[in-house]
Amino acid sequence: MQITLIAVGRLKGGPEHQQIETYLKRCPWPVKVIELEEKRKVTGKERMAREGDLILKAIPDNAFVLALDERGKSLRSAAFAKMIGDHQDRGTAHLAFLIGGADGYDPRVKARADFLLSLGDMTWPHMMVRAMICEQLYRAACILSGHPYHKD
Repeated sequence: MQITLIAVGRLKGGPEHQQIETYLKRCPWPVKVIELEEKRKVTGKERMAREGDLILKAIPDNAFVLALDERGKSLRSAAFAKMIGDHQDRGTAHLAFLIGGADGYDPRVKARADFLLSLGDMTWPHMMVRAMICEQLYRAACILSGHPYHKD
């Protein structure tokens, strides 16, 4: 199973980048990170629409799309792992995780998403969200393999 993380914005060097690299190296699934950036100075709905175009073009064909969204469903780590494992068992070829821009998703992106996933009620910086989802992918792999990393 291939995993793609599609994120608006560029990750700079620093602790978040190091954490992401650490978790991706440990993850048993191949994970591709695609960074998208709207370089023109636009705001609001126009920026959301342009970012939406970039996100939609970056989603692999036939991928199951999970959009990280504050209004999405919050899952405990074990339930997240089960969802990943279920997709793996069903032969899902590709999972795509989306991290939108500061203004949120264009409605077309939400309509394309198969699942809206929340990392909690708090607002997180986008770079932290990348590190958190990479850690959860590693944790899911540990849970599915019976590794003692996860304590419940």
